[in-house]
Amino acid sequence: MWWAGRESCIGFLQPLLAVSLCLSCVSVGTQAQLTHPDEVRALRAIKRQLVDPMKNLRNWDHGDPCTSNWTGIVCYNMTADDGYLHIRELELLNMNLSGSLSSELGSLPYLKILDFMWNNITGSIPKEIGNIKRLELLLLNGNQLTGPLPEELGYLPNLDRIQIDQNKISGEIPKSFAYLNKTKHFHMNNNSISGQIPPELSRLPKLVHFLLDNNNLSGYLPPEFSELPSLLILSLRNSGLRGPIPDLTKIPHLGYLDLSSNQLTGPIPATKFSDDITTIILSNNSLTGNVPAAFAGLPHLQILSLADNRFKGSLPSAIWQNRTLNGAEKLILLHGNPLCSSANVVNYCGSNRPENNSQDSKNITGCPSQACPPSFEYVPGHPVPCFCAAPLLVGYRLKSPGFTDFRPYLNGFEEYLSSGLKLSIYQLDIDSFIWQEGPRLRMYLKFFPFYDVVNNSNSHRFNMSEVQRIGRMFTGWGIPDNDTFGPYELLGFTFLEFAVPAKSGLSTGALVGVALGTIAVAVTLSVMASLLIYRRFSRKHHGNRKGRQVSCISFLSPYHYDFVTACAMAVPKIPIRIDGVRGFNFEEMALATNNFSDLLQVGQGGYGKVYKGVLADGTVVAIKRAQEGSLQGEKEFYTEIELLSRLHHRNLVSLVGYCDEEGEQMLVYEFMPNGTLREHISARSKQPLSFAMRLRIALDSAKGILYLHTEAEPPIFHRDIKASNILLDSKLVAKVADFGLSRLAPIPDVEGFVRHHVSTVVKGTPGYLDPEYFLTHKLTDKSDVYSLGVVFLELLTGMHPILHGKNIVREVNAAYQSGIIFSVLDERMGPHPSECALKFMTLALRCCQEEGHGRPSMMEVVRQLENISAMLDPDSGITESSASLPAKQVTPASPSSTMHNPVISFDVSGSDLVSGVVPDITPR
Repeated sequence: MWWAGRESCIGFLQPLLAVSLCLSCVSVGTQAQLTHPDEVRALRAIKRQLVDPMKNLRNWDHGDPCTSNWTGIVCYNMTADDGYLHIRELELLNMNLSGSLSSELGSLPYLKILDFMWNNITGSIPKEIGNIKRLELLLLNGNQLTGPLPEELGYLPNLDRIQIDQNKISGEIPKSFAYLNKTKHFHMNNNSISGQIPPELSRLPKLVHFLLDNNNLSGYLPPEFSELPSLLILSLRNSGLRGPIPDLTKIPHLGYLDLSSNQLTGPIPATKFSDDITTIILSNNSLTGNVPAAFAGLPHLQILSLADNRFKGSLPSAIWQNRTLNGAEKLILLHGNPLCSSANVVNYCGSNRPENNSQDSKNITGCPSQACPPSFEYVPGHPVPCFCAAPLLVGYRLKSPGFTDFRPYLNGFEEYLSSGLKLSIYQLDIDSFIWQEGPRLRMYLKFFPFYDVVNNSNSHRFNMSEVQRIGRMFTGWGIPDNDTFGPYELLGFTFLEFAVPAKSGLSTGALVGVALGTIAVAVTLSVMASLLIYRRFSRKHHGNRKGRQVSCISFLSPYHYDFVTACAMAVPKIPIRIDGVRGFNFEEMALATNNFSDLLQVGQGGYGKVYKGVLADGTVVAIKRAQEGSLQGEKEFYTEIELLSRLHHRNLVSLVGYCDEEGEQMLVYEFMPNGTLREHISARSKQPLSFAMRLRIALDSAKGILYLHTEAEPPIFHRDIKASNILLDSKLVAKVADFGLSRLAPIPDVEGFVRHHVSTVVKGTPGYLDPEYFLTHKLTDKSDVYSLGVVFLELLTGMHPILHGKNIVREVNAAYQSGIIFSVLDERMGPHPSECALKFMTLALRCCQEEGHGRPSMMEVVRQLENISAMLDPDSGITESSASLPAKQVTPASPSSTMHNPVISFDVSGSDLVSGVVPDITPR
């Protein structure tokens, strides 16, 4: 087919990981060698037993696995003695796969990594996996697997890690697991594993992490476990254990012990635990006796939780007198014990929970505010003060860290990760971190390019080959293991600015496919409640223009995560003052628009009219003037000023200033000469956009929304994405506009919990509204994904979202299901690669899934569009010069030219949707 042999085509509706994995095979793609026939046959059998609704494995039907870069396949970069290439890694994580695992997995004898994490696979684990003697990582967590663990898994001589957590595995742990002499990590929590823990597991010489939380075990914790020489983390919370606690103090380097919520009895061994221990959680058992005085001599202990047991006596004074560690207070929890009647422990008998320590983004002091260009930011700790660079953004989560408080380990983690990636320590910035249920530690990391002091080369942006290298280190588990920090999960991997192309045999398009994307449902940046901010405003009430004045404050509501306006009578009026945003008076606005001449009107909507204006310094602007008595417009006015004053991105319309006097409210934007996207894809457009231009506009729009979801602080849900709110500058660079309906994304509460949605009255434009949001009133980032998906369908078809009772999503879906998808494409966009158009259409339909969990994250949308763009030839038209069009002429507005979208009416309680005709209200 057309796409065969192009490495940039392999990323069809798949996560970043699959793209980067395939690139490791490119070096063999030009050789004559092929994959071993038995392994090809096995892969085809594996696919037959999987259900792949997103068609991620579509290219498994064509060519050779290694030389044609099948999704998720990594091969050895040289042929074996038999003259064939062999599969080294099978990585199909987070691809929405269901079905079952084939026994043919055992026919991949050279496999080192088997990764099906975070899918919906059912059935049992095939015993044939035990035939893969080279297997090092068995990663099956986050599925719906059932049945017992095969005994054959215990005979994998090179297995380093077994992750089967968060499934429905039942039955007992096979005694054969005692033969896993190289296995360091057992992650088997959150299943239905039953029976006694085999004492034979105490023979495991390299066991570091043993996690069996939330299972249905019976019997006791084997005392033989005290003989494990390398154990650092033992977590058996809520696993059904009975009997006494063995003397685990013999384990030489035990750092984390959680045996809470079991049925353990008897006293705690009185001997001293390892000096390395940070966490002892024994709460919610039936333990008796006294609290051992040996707990007082643990130098790194962060939390001691003995709550809800039967301890008597008193707490040894040495424990409660020595309560600090590295300047932080140790947490001691004793509530629910008889000893709480003692006066000396009253401070520890409350029901306080462990502190959810977290960190938010760092502020760079001493540098000019917002001096870096869009997508660039200051590099903390850089050798050059106030140095700007484009970061690489990584979502990262520690699965089983060996501590409760991360702060004392921050410097050590930075050194570990930066050295593991072969980076200088200043290139890594921990943007934020927060604990999640598990406990797991989620982080958002920023990586910055290396600063070459001598040559000063590529120091502001990453070299593309360096992005590829870093991505491959993460996705291929190339970062050296660390027992304290434990295994990790990669949640996201993207950067918002093109890197400098490297001198490489690979095409730039292929390399971009590695870097620009994400693995999982798009993740939103966390911010703490301490970031709640407010801005003071004052204004005159539009409904009374006789001089009565009111003073208003616009602030962030912690209950609704939205801006709330509270007003009180005040004289005299205090004018708005916002840093970085210019305030204009009424005379300046009247002069700029020739007293608001109809000849300069370029738009009109429910909020008011939009004019083209020229300021005194010659700057051409768009001025949106609120109509008198527009109550909805008042709230939008304050919201839009507040948001746009701190949003800076090349794909977001910039706010120049505002006017708030003489009973007037006006917003002043940068002028966009080529108007709205809706105008350019309408049937009346005299210069239709080519496919390449439409694709670039889609990518520009997605980048703007991605910035709102992941880089704005706090993140923002736009809530009104539509073609008339996407504006085009003189070179057809797309910019998202109109933030009057936007809402702040949820922020963590005092315990660190973050909701995924905002409950709110439904607002937006019919035809673009997320059906899930419309029914539930729960606004999420996936609501913006849906709306942008509708815009993508408009770009591809030229249709309106709703016209003559026909809905664009239903119409295109019907054509797609009938196999006549090309019949609905807009003929005016001219010749285009059919494979690219099909990928673009499929992405658009994925965005328009009725349920939010079926839609891609905005990070994935950007990555997919980058992949499709990379498929086009360099002279395809996606360049600034070819994209430029003459600015459209300003003509008097008329009802027919400003009212585009006939829509159906909605009868929903509490909804303020407008029925009938929805006019454009965006400046052009």
